[in-house]
Amino acid sequence: MPDKRTTSSAWMRGVANTLTAEGLDAPAMFAELGLSIEHLDDLDYRWPTEEASRLWTLAAERSGNPDIGLSNPHVPRPDQYGIVGYAMMSSPDLQTGLTRLIRYLCLVSDAVTITLEPGPGGRWIKLELHGGECSIPRQRYDYAILTLLTLCRWMLGRPLKPPAACFVHPIPISLAAYNEAFNCPLHFDAKFNGILISDTDLTSKLPTAIPQLADLHDRIAGLALAKLEKADTTHRAREAIARHLQDGNPLRSTIAAELNLSDHTFQRRLAAEGTSFTELVDDTRRELARHHLADQRVTLAEIAYLLGYADQSTFFRASHRWFDEAPGEYRARVLGGYQREIAAARQK
Repeated sequence: MPDKRTTSSAWMRGVANTLTAEGLDAPAMFAELGLSIEHLDDLDYRWPTEEASRLWTLAAERSGNPDIGLSNPHVPRPDQYGIVGYAMMSSPDLQTGLTRLIRYLCLVSDAVTITLEPGPGGRWIKLELHGGECSIPRQRYDYAILTLLTLCRWMLGRPLKPPAACFVHPIPISLAAYNEAFNCPLHFDAKFNGILISDTDLTSKLPTAIPQLADLHDRIAGLALAKLEKADTTHRAREAIARHLQDGNPLRSTIAAELNLSDHTFQRRLAAEGTSFTELVDDTRRELARHHLADQRVTLAEIAYLLGYADQSTFFRASHRWFDEAPGEYRARVLGGYQREIAAARQK
């Protein structure tokens, strides 16, 4: 079974904005990976963890900067945490804010585990990312750790210098970006990824603390978490549909049984999540088509088969409905944008 961990659109939008700030063509990169950047505007959309890893890998390659995850080290990005960021900011102190982050972390991403563990003179904030079928590039860890540190600094309203920072990956060729970002002793080839926060900083009062808002944000975050847990049916159904597409049009009863649900319960849950089985099958096919069309190694005939169509003409009609153009035209447009980007990069 594939890893079903996902990341929020709020977080991925922050990543896209960071890449753009570094002079990269984020829309072209999303298209190259078979991703729809329009999903960034859908706050309820969740991105599979593999897609985050693939995007950072491509960003490092395209920029030629292995330290791109540490770009703009003094720019806080609280909006990437959504309602969780508000719950943290309205907390009485930094440690309470971090505890709230851990409680509601799934709203940001269930592809990361954060723990607070005792350390010398404070507590370690340890991060463990999950990459699914992809290896996790170090840029993804760099970005996640730095983004959390800049949020802590921003909430405190003053400089925060961690006593230490640890990274599992080997020591890089240059430490300049790490020194500027963390301004503390650095440890590489470590047993975990994380930063040490002193007890003094953890117990510091937050200037943004408002008890009344903290209670409100707790309730909103709690409701959002409950909604996310219920929405798991749609995500699981997409994966099951994708596995059965090559056999033709999957039956609703077959997918329901694979999810250990009765057909009636399956229909009811999909309706509660604002979709239907027919819409879900079509959406799954469209997203798979985007992915395969961005890979020129896969022929149009093979894509039609992978999407469960008996012939290419049916695939062509679906492509016109989805993209307002034939699959070959869509592929040429996406790959053409990629080639223009490469040519522009070579001229620099």
